[in-house]
Amino acid sequence: MKAVQAPTLADIRAARERISGSAIRTPLIRLNAEDAPAEIYLKLENLQPIGSFKIRGAANAMRLVGKEKLSNGVYTASAGNMAQGVAWNAREMGLPCEVIVPDRAPETKLAAIKRLGGKVVKVPFDEWWQVIIEHTYPGIDSFFIHPVSDSAVIAGNGTIGLEIVEDLPEVETIVIPFGGGGLSSGIAAAIRSLKSNTRIYACEVETAAPLKASLKAGAPLTVEYIPSFVDGIGGRSILEEMWPLVSNLIDDSLVVSLQQVSQALKLLIERNRVIAEGAGAAAVAAALSGMAGSGKIVCIVSGGNIDSDKLAEIIST
Repeated sequence: MKAVQAPTLADIRAARERISGSAIRTPLIRLNAEDAPAEIYLKLENLQPIGSFKIRGAANAMRLVGKEKLSNGVYTASAGNMAQGVAWNAREMGLPCEVIVPDRAPETKLAAIKRLGGKVVKVPFDEWWQVIIEHTYPGIDSFFIHPVSDSAVIAGNGTIGLEIVEDLPEVETIVIPFGGGGLSSGIAAAIRSLKSNTRIYACEVETAAPLKASLKAGAPLTVEYIPSFVDGIGGRSILEEMWPLVSNLIDDSLVVSLQQVSQALKLLIERNRVIAEGAGAAAVAAALSGMAGSGKIVCIVSGGNIDSDKLAEIIST
């Protein structure tokens, strides 16, 4: 598979104009945690219309493709948030949409896909992962929007970086939840062009941290994957076509425990009245641990789509 190219600053700025009618400019607010080891800010992508940053990349990619190629509709492979991004934009563009989801995808996200008009095709996790690797699913002839390995998707994600620098020019560190690398590489591409001395950290959870292992080894590795409530990030391996991009743009990966994520999720609710999913709270957990250092740190709260029952369980413990 050919390596994905980093979007240019011009690509990202064009993407911002292209998605302006779909994605909102999300607020950047201070975390109310005087006892934290740094001055922590929250980039609230959980406030997007679909509750996730994924609306940005999906909107940019779909509007770049052109109507002729979309005549049969679109499909994607996603555990939930990219699925919602593609489904939301498909509905706005009057297109049919199908979504290949792993059999352990959370019901909250599946319900949202259906509410937005997407057709859910549930498959075993390994079969779903093959769609991610091969960029295709047998029997579907509509246009495939890859959730990660698409320069247009990455450019759409990179618009977050533009907003951060505009709202907090003195930002020193950015911590970004790491799933496949589309979010972190998009933001990093923008930041490296605008403020090259900013530290860019990915964040993974201990039950699925292939980037940390791969960065240490200097090559993409496969690691043990244990499913958890942190379903928006983590996997068994780094996509080979994404490895050159993320390994060049990301300074390091900060790995947090499930307990740290739970504590950060609760703190977000108690201190700022912010509801985040596990992936969205992971970056905050890393900043609170001190691993991201001191100074002005921006944490990407990537999404807020968490099952109500799971949220209640976490809050009550």
